[in-house]
Amino acid sequence: MKTAVIYSSRTGNTEKVAAAIKEKAEKQELVYFGHPEDNIPQADIYFIGSWTDKGDGSSETISFIEGLKNKKVAFFGTAGFGGSEEYYRRLAQRIKNHLDESVEVVDCFYCQGRMPVQVRERYVKVLTENPDDADLKISIKNFDEALSHPDKNDLENAGAWAESVLDRV
Repeated sequence: MKTAVIYSSRTGNTEKVAAAIKEKAEKQELVYFGHPEDNIPQADIYFIGSWTDKGDGSSETISFIEGLKNKKVAFFGTAGFGGSEEYYRRLAQRIKNHLDESVEVVDCFYCQGRMPVQVRERYVKVLTENPDDADLKISIKNFDEALSHPDKNDLENAGAWAESVLDRV
């Protein structure tokens, strides 16, 4: 089975997940591993990953997937806000909203990823101006928890997920 692993990564988080998926995809015929491009070889399944940008995929990923037709895809991604399966489902739905109806989504996988330090600095600045803002306190706590992600467990889960997708295609 021909597989392609296509990803967009801003801080390296999604690239780590893509590498874990690549390791499993190499057991098949891996025809492509890299960033979205116009001339990606034909594959039976396309693993497509993105970092989360304001609750959606990266603009690079969205531009790429909007041009897909008649493909089988499995989406993966990283998000700074982690630990919420409901949030991950919403992210997956937003990605699906960019697809042509001829594209079959086999499955989706998301895990937490660390965020740039500037995000925390912005949260702290706003919190000093609004010291009673409970949501900002939660955001700072989440930022700190995300620093170690994607961790070994996340990458193992991504690999197991990729294997399960390949078994179903």
